[in-house]
Amino acid sequence: MTAKRLYQYALHFKWLIIAALAMLSVSVGAEVLGPLVAKKMIDDHILGIEAYWVETNNSPSAVSYKGKFYTKDKEQTETGEIATLLQVGRSFYWIKDRAELEGNRSIQGDQLMIENNGTTSKYQAQKLSIQDTLDFYKPEIPIIIQLLGVYMALFIVAALFFYGQFLLLQQAANRIIQKMRNDVFAHIQRLPIRYFDDLPAGKVVARITNDTEVIRELYVAVLSSFFTGLIFMAGIYTAMFILDAKLALICLLLLPILYGWMMIYRKYASKYNQAIRSKVSDINAMFNESIQGMPIIQAFRREKKMKQEFEEMNETHFRFQNKMLTLDSLSSHNLVGVLKNFVFVGFIWYFGRDFLGAHSALTVGILYAYVDYINRLFNPVTNIVNQLSNLEQALVAGSRVFEVLDEKGEEVKEEKVRRFRGNVVFDHVYFGYKEGDDVLKDIHFEAKQGETVALVGHTGSGKSSIMNILFRFYDCDRGEIRIDGENIQVMSKQALREHMGIVLQDPYLFTGTIASNISLNDPRISREQVVAALEAVGAERVLKNLEKGIDEPVTEKGSTLSSGQRQLISFARALAFDPAILILDEATSNIDTETEAMIQKAMDVLKKGRTTFVIAHRLSTIKKADQILVLDRGRIVERGNHQELMLRKGKYYQMYQMQQGRKQGA
Repeated sequence: MTAKRLYQYALHFKWLIIAALAMLSVSVGAEVLGPLVAKKMIDDHILGIEAYWVETNNSPSAVSYKGKFYTKDKEQTETGEIATLLQVGRSFYWIKDRAELEGNRSIQGDQLMIENNGTTSKYQAQKLSIQDTLDFYKPEIPIIIQLLGVYMALFIVAALFFYGQFLLLQQAANRIIQKMRNDVFAHIQRLPIRYFDDLPAGKVVARITNDTEVIRELYVAVLSSFFTGLIFMAGIYTAMFILDAKLALICLLLLPILYGWMMIYRKYASKYNQAIRSKVSDINAMFNESIQGMPIIQAFRREKKMKQEFEEMNETHFRFQNKMLTLDSLSSHNLVGVLKNFVFVGFIWYFGRDFLGAHSALTVGILYAYVDYINRLFNPVTNIVNQLSNLEQALVAGSRVFEVLDEKGEEVKEEKVRRFRGNVVFDHVYFGYKEGDDVLKDIHFEAKQGETVALVGHTGSGKSSIMNILFRFYDCDRGEIRIDGENIQVMSKQALREHMGIVLQDPYLFTGTIASNISLNDPRISREQVVAALEAVGAERVLKNLEKGIDEPVTEKGSTLSSGQRQLISFARALAFDPAILILDEATSNIDTETEAMIQKAMDVLKKGRTTFVIAHRLSTIKKADQILVLDRGRIVERGNHQELMLRKGKYYQMYQMQQGRKQGA
């Protein structure tokens, strides 16, 4: 299944891949033809003077010997003056007769004897001088030079086309991984918040970066090696069968052995690689968590404990890496070396039995070509075996990436809705993060346009959960939430959030500038609107000392800014989008008293015509709220304004008196 989906991704750039594989085929074809050219050069030309020579007229291709001219003709069968040129040892001998070309030769004086099938033939022979021998070679030299030129041309063609296929395959692989990463990142934007509750950020990052990079090797190294190997082997076996079918059959035994080993290898490699990739994700997650939590780790002296936990995780990763290394070691040079030796043993046995025999059709050229082909045969075999590890890693990494893509995402719609008036109704709403465990129970209230509704209660009472389902980070299990009379679950989440703004307790700032963090690079928000939003919340007083003002660089999470500055920027961000419904989730909890006073003054102006929900622990900040909802264990236990709740002397009264007592005690 994973392999099929990786193949489907490759189809998006199939023409690049097809072009690369076509160039690879040409390159491999050129390399396979090389030994055949070498074989022809050796048999027909370097050793080619050992043949029948026919007397002829003077011509450019004829050789002059003892006042007569001769031309080579191995296929000569007609009667006439024919001479034979044979080699014995390192010398060549001239016989003025048709002599046997095959058999065991020996020389005694001027007698050349050839033993063939138990019969010995004797011929009068003249030993050629070095100059005479060179004269017989002269007609072959132009052809040898031509064949050398062809051999070099094939080598150059192979190199050029291999270079071309490498570039195209790299481009295709980069394009595929680019698309895959874009798809994964875009899909992550569509995943519900619930998905990230149980999956650490480091593990998600590992799948987008590390796993996709492993997949990239599949399209570059693995695909290239396997395709090259298959074409090489097909070409080499074809050439072997053309040269000698029996010897080619011996070499064919290599294929079932390789296939059997691949099956065994994949059985274990898949399990090991799954564990390795999983541990890499765990290590990334731990790194990410440790870096973000470094102040806590160091403050509570947990360095040794964290180091110990990491070492245990790293040790597990090391063990599986060693198992994988052992498996790869068995596969790589050891397996290929043993197979290569077996093939050479069969080759030597075959040639030792048959080569130079009386009826042997094998030649030195065939011997050279076979040795060359056997060496070439094991290059792709080695490459294929060496890429088995990368293949398994890519399949495991692919399955992990597709796990993310298979998570059910939410459709992103660009539909627009008219600006909300801001009438919000919670109609007997129930909600739980886990099935059967309700966090909110029968929540029922109405917030009218322009009202400020405050939610108070102890930790875990359900305040933030109300905001989560209003923003549709999660959907309620039962009941309805309506805005201006329309159920929010019939709207797209993007349309719903277009007219809503939120300020979280722990504001998140992105890498960029203060201005980009307020506008979020939305073209609808001008620089003037950014400045106006900052002025509205009084932030210019807090940020005026920054060297570059609103163009001051912001690092990840705004770590160089104070908590108050981060909160003001977050607040200005929400206001810059001019929401009809504004949610402040503990928005003033990390702000000093002076900054809080500035925000309170700004809020008196900004909340006109805007429905505002405030989650607050500081009850003094919500005295002016139109409606205060007191929650306890997921239920609304009290409701009313500040004065009404104080007169009731219930839970709100106790909480307020407790906070006032703390202030007085402080």
